[in-house]
Amino acid sequence: MLDQKLFLTASDVSLYMSVSKPMAYKIIKKLNDELDAKGYLTIAGKVNRNYFEQKIYCSNTAMEVSHASL
Repeated sequence: MLDQKLFLTASDVSLYMSVSKPMAYKIIKKLNDELDAKGYLTIAGKVNRNYFEQKIYCSNTAMEVSHASL
């Protein structure tokens, strides 16, 4: 389902992250604001799936740095 869409809706984000729809809209707004600041075109109420996944998943390098500081 989610892997076939280019853009995710608040319902998708809500299900994916187990949060309420209002919280999903806040997450989408934050991510779209970041994309807008970088000069990308955004759609209100939807977020680019690739950017969403990039922000949600940590890279191995980021995880190693986090564990090293513990």
